[in-house]
Amino acid sequence: MVRTQIYLTERQRDELAAIARIAGKKQSELIREAVDRLIDQAGCGRRKAVLREAAGIWKDRADLPNFKVMRAEWDRN
Repeated sequence: MVRTQIYLTERQRDELAAIARIAGKKQSELIREAVDRLIDQAGCGRRKAVLREAAGIWKDRADLPNFKVMRAEWDRN
């Protein structure tokens, strides 16, 4: 692990301390869990954004085979 220093407001510090007591965890553990959740959420959002941007990128290409015909042939076999 890498040591990182952060600044919290008094309210954040107090609420975090209370949650840590109730959960029986260290404040640093709660912070790491929160950071992991943020990273997971942001990663999911980035993946969705990339998929939205990629949707339809080949729609105007004339040099591709007719995929509907190809799929229909595969379904018949």
